[in-house]
Amino acid sequence: MKKFISKILVAAMVIGGNFFATAQAADKDAQTNEEIMAALQKSGGAVYPIGQPNTTYAKYFTGRSFLYPISNDGVQVANVTFEPSCINFWHIHHGSCQVLAGVSGKGYYQIWGEPARELLPGQSVTIPEGTKHWHGAQHDSWFQHISIMQDGATTKWLEPVNADDYKKLRR
Repeated sequence: MKKFISKILVAAMVIGGNFFATAQAADKDAQTNEEIMAALQKSGGAVYPIGQPNTTYAKYFTGRSFLYPISNDGVQVANVTFEPSCINFWHIHHGSCQVLAGVSGKGYYQIWGEPARELLPGQSVTIPEGTKHWHGAQHDSWFQHISIMQDGATTKWLEPVNADDYKKLRR
């Protein structure tokens, strides 16, 4: 456990020192990186690159998302970018808790049995290992968060979030 905490602290230092990163390739059939970055700038700025389209896990998301790996040396650290109204399905992580740190835009997260909560830049939440949850963008905002988990963690994908429940979150 001490080793994992040390690696999280190193990952946090990497995150803190990467404020001037530039965008990577985006989905060529949709918006350009510049358009996405401009939309994020309107929501308070884009700190990390957008990364590549999240095609591997796209079937577990309600819209487009992008992944930019920051570190994978004992701790998995990635920037995840969600287009407006894109959220992921309910899921559970095994082998690690998951730390979510809001970076840009406006998002939500929800732990099973609890109300959905807003996640904004500068806010973070730790989802305990084995806890059913979801997270993603608000309806009218791009959203980026950093995901931090221990190497070797796995994800069990579950059912989609109820669309009517998500629609009720409109502000």
